[in-house]
Amino acid sequence: MGDLPVVGAQLTGLLLDSHRDWLIEKNRDLELPEYAMADILRAPDALIAKTKAKLDGWTGRLGVHGPFRGFELDVADKELRPVVQARLLSCLSACEKLGAVQMVLHSPYDPWDHANLGHKPKDRERRVAAILATLAPALRRAEAIGVTIVLENIKDVDPAERAAVIAAADSPALRLSVDTGHANWAHHACGAPDAAGFVDAAGASLSHVHLQDTDGSRDCHWALGEGSIDFAAVFAALDRSAARPHLIVEINDFSKVKASVAHLAALGLAQ
Repeated sequence: MGDLPVVGAQLTGLLLDSHRDWLIEKNRDLELPEYAMADILRAPDALIAKTKAKLDGWTGRLGVHGPFRGFELDVADKELRPVVQARLLSCLSACEKLGAVQMVLHSPYDPWDHANLGHKPKDRERRVAAILATLAPALRRAEAIGVTIVLENIKDVDPAERAAVIAAADSPALRLSVDTGHANWAHHACGAPDAAGFVDAAGASLSHVHLQDTDGSRDCHWALGEGSIDFAAVFAALDRSAARPHLIVEINDFSKVKASVAHLAALGLAQ
């Protein structure tokens, strides 16, 4: 079982005590969701100190979920863009203080884009340019402090859209994330590839995976095994990718995090 991938979880600081032994036993990946919130980022130092104390003795890979509410990364308004950039930089500052090596950001692509981008010359190029203009200060900072920003599929239909942003950035600090539940919704609702297809499309650029289950009708964030996602296919795609992404169970019922990983273990997929 030692060669199976080790799966971690997204956990709030309040849950670190109850999951401490589980995290430490295999130094599982951990993602902190609090740093997506603007109120936290305005004055994060007290929370950072408490979190670091709770994680003493744990040596796994730490990431945070970056800010996303109220904006998209393709913001074109030159007056609004600096506000978004400042929010991203504040989260990277928190990453540096925490010792986090990854920050998750949301993709701005959606089904409307899938249907309409490309109708006008250079539509896609302009969208990529707007995203990279917004990300430019954050990418420079991330490169300097050793943090990888990962773009997570949210309403994406075509995985190639995010991949084009990664290719155009040509930075070691910008890579891809796949959320299995978002992919499953897009597969059923919009004809997108399934979750395994999103992983295959990401290939070696994959640095992060949110593992959650759904029935395909909505973004359920159910415990693994409660929905319709074929996790055997997902982990086969991960094996093909040759990537070593952070593997993060991201579900609404935190009490089922350990059971979700146990479900993968029972299938012989992970530990």
